[in-house]
Amino acid sequence: MSNSSVENVVIIGTGCAGLTAAIYTARANLNPLVLEGPLPGGQLTTTSEVENFPGFPHGVDGFQLTQNMREQATRFGTRFEQTLVERVDFTSMPRQLICSDRVILAKTVIIATGASPRLTGIPGEKELYGGKGVTTCATCDGAFYRKMEVAVLGGGDSAAEEAMFLTRFASKVYLVHRRDTLRASKIMADRAAAHEKIQMVWDSVPVEVLGVKDGAVSGLKVKNVKTGAESVLPVKGIFVAIGHIPNTGSFAPPLEVDEGGYFKPQAGSQVQTNVPGVYVAGDCSDHIYRQAITAAGMGCQAAIEAERWLAEHHHE
Repeated sequence: MSNSSVENVVIIGTGCAGLTAAIYTARANLNPLVLEGPLPGGQLTTTSEVENFPGFPHGVDGFQLTQNMREQATRFGTRFEQTLVERVDFTSMPRQLICSDRVILAKTVIIATGASPRLTGIPGEKELYGGKGVTTCATCDGAFYRKMEVAVLGGGDSAAEEAMFLTRFASKVYLVHRRDTLRASKIMADRAAAHEKIQMVWDSVPVEVLGVKDGAVSGLKVKNVKTGAESVLPVKGIFVAIGHIPNTGSFAPPLEVDEGGYFKPQAGSQVQTNVPGVYVAGDCSDHIYRQAITAAGMGCQAAIEAERWLAEHHHE
């Protein structure tokens, strides 16, 4: 089950953070091994158009951007392997990554596992998730709801952005929020509130996704938190935009995490964990910015710190 060879750098994750770390460590002749999870390329692959990544004045397809990064990393000698890390042993050197089929030994580890969309947990949601009417990605699935009524759940920037995007296709967009004002930035909140296709459903929480028996969403039952009154929104699609859960479970402990479950870097560094030679990058540790460019920047930082750590401990 074990592999006797020891890797210089193992990078877990293939989003912007992981692939940038791969490019930098590969160019440093460290021959990195990248472990891919169930969604190669990360969340960016579900984004049809990325308009704010520097260097692409006319935008770039999210899948194409990560594919470009992957090709760049491969060009410099990065190796890729599709496997899941089930648990780790960071108590000894080299570090051990226990996978289903083998144990990978590594001198340094960069964890860039990203985050997963958070769901509400209401009845019907899980049964109708993925191609049946409940989704977490408007850019992926919005075009399937042309001239239909849909609902967006949430009150932050992502919810407002999803609602705005969906107006390109849907006949009507209900934006369901438990308060009477959005948490989104003022410009996004004002834009959503002013749009003729968007109807705000204030002070309301989702109660049940309807349509399980038919195998497709037929409506959304909501409850007004102030009056207790329940009503049904006649929607065919439900877009959940209530935040993300960091993919840190396999590594915490031994790695420290904050109250939200995000990796907690050590003081004085954005990427150094409480275990020497183990670094984190991207959305698994960043709950503030969560952008492709900041993830890439963290991947760069982690790679440079790993390279320096290896140089300082090459005799061990």
